[in-house]
Parts: sequence; C-alpha cells; structure tokens
Amino acid sequence: MSLVVTQLRNAKPAAKPYKLTDEKGLFLLVQPSGGMLWRFKYRYDGRDETGQPKRIEKKLGLGTYPEVSLKEARERRDEARKLLAQGIDPAEQKQRDRRAAMVAASNTFELVAKAYIAKNKRDGLAEATLQKREWFVRLVEKSLGHRPIAEIQPYQVLDAVRPFEVSKNDEKAHRTLQFIGQVFRYAVANQLASSDPTRDLRGALTKRKQKHHAAILEPEKAGEMLRAIDGYEGHPLTRIALQLSALLFVRPGELRRAEWSEIDLSAKVWRIPAAKMKARQEHAVPLSTQAVVLFEEARTFHGRGPYVFPSIRTHLKPMSENTVNAGLRRLGYTGDEMTAHGFRAMASTLLNESNKWSPDAIERALAHKDKDTIRAAYHRGAHWAERVEMAQWWADYLDQLRKGATSI
Repeated sequence: MSLVVTQLRNAKPAAKPYKLTDEKGLFLLVQPSGGMLWRFKYRYDGRDETGQPKRIEKKLGLGTYPEVSLKEARERRDEARKLLAQGIDPAEQKQRDRRAAMVAASNTFELVAKAYIAKNKRDGLAEATLQKREWFVRLVEKSLGHRPIAEIQPYQVLDAVRPFEVSKNDEKAHRTLQFIGQVFRYAVANQLASSDPTRDLRGALTKRKQKHHAAILEPEKAGEMLRAIDGYEGHPLTRIALQLSALLFVRPGELRRAEWSEIDLSAKVWRIPAAKMKARQEHAVPLSTQAVVLFEEARTFHGRGPYVFPSIRTHLKPMSENTVNAGLRRLGYTGDEMTAHGFRAMASTLLNESNKWSPDAIERALAHKDKDTIRAAYHRGAHWAERVEMAQWWADYLDQLRKGATSI
C-alpha cells in the first residue's frame, strides 16, 4: 500500500528503527534519533565470494525527509529503476557521479590555469611571460575561476572577455581569450576537458586594430628628447635607465631586470640569459663607451641586491615595469608620443636610414627572431664585429643629436 503525506507527518521516533513502506522498493527508515531516511531496495545481478553469478539485494539512499518530499523520493526511485532496466547498478552510478563531481570541483578553471603556468615555468618561459599569464588568471577569476573546466560553455568564455571589448580594449579582450584557449588545450591534453570552447568563438570579438608602440622617429625631435632626459630631476637610476634605453634599445623588461652578474664592463658586453629573452636565446649586447660610463654611474647607487635597477621598495626585485614610461610622462611625453618600447623603433628607423649597417646586423641587435630556422642558426652568432662598431657609432650619433644635429 502506498504511503500518504499524513503518515509521514505523524511518524514519531521509536526505541528501534522502523520502516514506512511505499511501493516498488521505496521506504522511509525512521531512526530513534528522529532522522528519516529515504531508501530504495532492489536486487542486482552480481557475483558471490566464489565469483559465481548471484542476485544481490542492495539499498540506495535517496535523501532525507522532509528535505526530499514523498513525490521527489518516488521520482528518484523511478530514475534508479530506469538505470536497472539498462543494466546499470544505481548505487555504483551514484558513486561514479559523486566521484566525477569531486574531480570537477578540484579541476576548476583557476586550478587548471595555475597548473598550466607551473608547466610553463618548468618549460623555462621567461618570468615576465609567467607574470603576464598569472595576470590573465586574475582577470577572469570572478567569471571563470570557480567553474569546473569541463563544464564551461563558449558563451561563458565570451561573457568573461566581452567587458574588455565593450571598454574599447580590443587587444586585452583578444589576448585574454587567447590565454583561455591555451588553458583549455592544456586541459584537453591532460583529459580534464573534452574540448576547447574558444574554437567556437573565432570571429566573435571585434577585429583588433594593429597598434604600434609610440616612438619618436625624427632626428631633431630625438635630440630634444635626449636633452630632456639628461635634465631629468627624478631618481638618478630612472634617468640612467632612460639614457641606456636609448643607447642599447633592448626590450624594457630586459633592461629593468638586468643583473650585475650579466655585465662585463671590462669586455664591454652585456650577456642576457636565454630565460630572459623573448626568443629564448642568449643575447649579447655590445656596450659603447658611453654605456659603460652609465653602468659605472649606476653602480654607485648599487645596494646589496643583484639588479642594476632595483625596486625602491626592495633590492631583491627589479624596478617596476612602469618606471621608464613614468619617467617619460614626467618629462612631458604622452603615451601617444613616446614609450619605453619606442626606443627600439627609434633605433631601428634611424640605423636603417643611415645606410651604414646591414639590415641583418640591425635585426640581430634588436634580438628579432628569424622565421627561417636555417638562416637563424647561421645569423645567431654573426655580425658581432659589425654590431660592436654600430653600437659605438650609435652612441656617438646620439651625442650629435643631443648637441643639436638634425640629420644623420
């Protein structure tokens, strides 16, 4: 006979557990403590201790009353009976589902992204790259971080990056989406997700416009800027960093993370380790006489740390990535006029316009990676003598511009 709701409401605990039976194997177990547990009793084809086929009686928990109503308990029983009809043990399926939920909870987007970045670190990616990827994780932490990676849908990924596009930051939107795709491909490779949802989002974002780093490319204006830098009234190390940016035209991150152990002033060379380079290859920078003088001046401010340009807060870290740009802003140059990265464009333009140096030597000085791997293998160690001569010519030429020369 089927149960009715009034029986459940009137059920009282007794000295021993007792059952209130419904139909098709469903019953309510009333405990002496007052707890009421829904159970589904069924038989399933299994095997005994000797391995022989045997019908085994089993019980499946369906929740507690009144949290799970009589109607809901019957629905859960019927779902279990459907599994039995398919030859699936509902108790074992429940364990599998619980295990899958635990795995999903331990494989959120944030945790998988951190595992991916840890792999990047083992692979030897530059510290700047790792920090950038950690920044991307923070950008989507609220929208995606807590979600099981296997359950994230394309529209959720799009919702995470769309605000950047709405705020007119198309580059940020595209780069964040690119990073999310990298994390998903790592998840797929490690069987943590079945597919990469970013594949379905190609063309969803506004096409980004190519943006070049602002740079001063005219000799006369370059001379004006060099004179302004020489008169910089902020911290002396910032002024030296600005001056060396013009002389050496390395990437801003390479300059601010320069260490004294990498620099040989007597040999007039700075060897930047592969781990700090974008192309993952060691890069040697010839030092002009003017550059050596500036490094010697920087040494007078040297504390106990390893960096040529330490942070103002601790000598164990390099200066902020915004320091050189902030110095330019203090001198009155806006982000649309000149940037820290713009010193590279200035050097590339003026060196090429001089017609004194081979394009290959200039490209090597800029540490640009050759797309032709065979050619790159040859040119990796080539043009050193030319580059040494070019470094001194460039420093002397900047001195001429500083004094007011207007042409090469």
